[in-house]
Amino acid sequence: MHTRYRSAWRWGLPVGLIAFVLLALIVGPVWGMPQEADPEYRALPFISSRVLMWAVAELHLMFAAFVLAVPIFALVIEFIGYKTGDKRYDQLAYDFTKLLSVSFSFTATLGALLTFGLLVFYPALTQYLVKIFSWTFLPYALLFFLEAFFLYAYYYGWGKLSPRLHLFIGVMLNLVGTAIMFIANAWLTFMNTPNGIDDMGNLTSLWEAINNYTWMPINIHRLIANVAFGGAIGAAYGAFKFLGAKTLEAKAHYDWMGYIGIFVAICALLPLPFAGYWLGVEIYAYDQSLGITLMGGTFSWLFIVQAVLIGNLFLAANYYLWLSMARIPGAERFRRFIKYLLGVITLCFIVWATPHSLVATVEEARAMGGSHHPILNVLGVMSAKNTAVNLLILTTYVSFLLYRRANKEATVSWAKTGNWIQFGIFAAVVIYVVFLGVYGYFVDAQTRIGLSQPQVLSVLFAMISVTVIDIFLFKNAKSRGEIVWGKISARSQYALFFLAITFTWLMGLMGYVRAGMRQHWHVYGVVRDTSVDAFTPTLGFAGGVVSAIVIIFFLLIAIVFFLAGLSGRKDWKPKSGSRWAQEETSTSTAPA
Repeated sequence: MHTRYRSAWRWGLPVGLIAFVLLALIVGPVWGMPQEADPEYRALPFISSRVLMWAVAELHLMFAAFVLAVPIFALVIEFIGYKTGDKRYDQLAYDFTKLLSVSFSFTATLGALLTFGLLVFYPALTQYLVKIFSWTFLPYALLFFLEAFFLYAYYYGWGKLSPRLHLFIGVMLNLVGTAIMFIANAWLTFMNTPNGIDDMGNLTSLWEAINNYTWMPINIHRLIANVAFGGAIGAAYGAFKFLGAKTLEAKAHYDWMGYIGIFVAICALLPLPFAGYWLGVEIYAYDQSLGITLMGGTFSWLFIVQAVLIGNLFLAANYYLWLSMARIPGAERFRRFIKYLLGVITLCFIVWATPHSLVATVEEARAMGGSHHPILNVLGVMSAKNTAVNLLILTTYVSFLLYRRANKEATVSWAKTGNWIQFGIFAAVVIYVVFLGVYGYFVDAQTRIGLSQPQVLSVLFAMISVTVIDIFLFKNAKSRGEIVWGKISARSQYALFFLAITFTWLMGLMGYVRAGMRQHWHVYGVVRDTSVDAFTPTLGFAGGVVSAIVIIFFLLIAIVFFLAGLSGRKDWKPKSGSRWAQEETSTSTAPA
């Protein structure tokens, strides 16, 4: 059997044994302790059960996001290869798909640990959720088996099945994976915004329980975030292989792989704040106290940390695009714009990360006249932050636009006019966004919140319209030279690692926010948390837990990278003169 197909089975048994040992270590001490009849909670003697379940759930969600995202852009890349006949795209799609086999095993293992952990440590909560969503469990299980079938058929059928059948399997894999995510999202969103129940918590409508206030917003938000996350991890794999490549051909291939991965991540990152805004609006619509806790209370400083992380994502993404221009002939003419783009990004970053109120001593507060700084307070409100993030998105789009046209020269007769139209659209949208931001200081809160919608729509209009013009503007364009893949600084690859780590850390941090905003409720307003852990962890403690989870995740991802790399290695052969070589020689020469 070829190494490519042996690796998944070779490592399947050790992964299963590790899962069994972990489960025994977790559950064993619990069953060994004195048990009361029908306990609501069970505790471990050496670690908080909440922290343990937090880590397992977050790791499961991270791997699930990766397993759901990679087939999406792998399928798109494979389709491009099918339509163009370029085998490079087919190989690139396969390289991404190689990451799925072991990742799917980790996802299933962590899902099993999460299920058993909930049954053991939170039996009463689990029983209530089972009572509400019992009718969704059978479809979920069936879809999970279908996903396993389609995933392994997609992976092992590469090159063995007809292209159309293989693409069909890829489509089904994505549809089934999305359906699984939608069902699981119904369970977790119900805990934050319960619906379809009476005053006693009894189910009145399963569909209303599923289709609660935040179900569809978080479906869209997670779908986009998963693609961004999967693209970043895939780009990190490309960077990992690039740095270890020995030949120019291998460096060129993995440089291209890293670019495609981060291109997918950036394309998903640009609309992600808009999806997050929709989710926030629905949380406020369900219960304003939840929204106040989220943005103006317990977690207000966490969103400053989030702003710093997202600002770093945009900065690193732009930095990678600027470094990538080194591989493109003709890009020199655009380098003079980089300092202006960097200036805009820096200013937007500063505004977005400026807090509304400062943590200050009594003396400092007296000197300021309160908790709000007399000058910085102006930059801490949402009018300034919405303006900053929209300009940040536009600036990143401009960087990508310059990269896209770096080695192209328009030949259409209306090229100069088209450039001026694009410039006019950008200028008009920037002026409009800034005007709405300033206008927000002079209106009431409800009107100010509503101004963010035209800001978002205008930015989307600019990106879509400029892209359409650019496609026709550079149709049949004159090339200034071919892109030299592999000709790029190693710093760009470390930027890809930075993006992957930051995406993962941000995902873990926002998971803490999503669960923590319920405060002392398991199901908000319905099932109260009466455990010893019925308090909101501090930001410092949560940061430590999330950091530990991120480290564990990347240790596991390193295993995935290692196993995926085995398929490209030649079969091991013993050295001449060794005992294994002699045994192999004697075996091959023995008479039949």
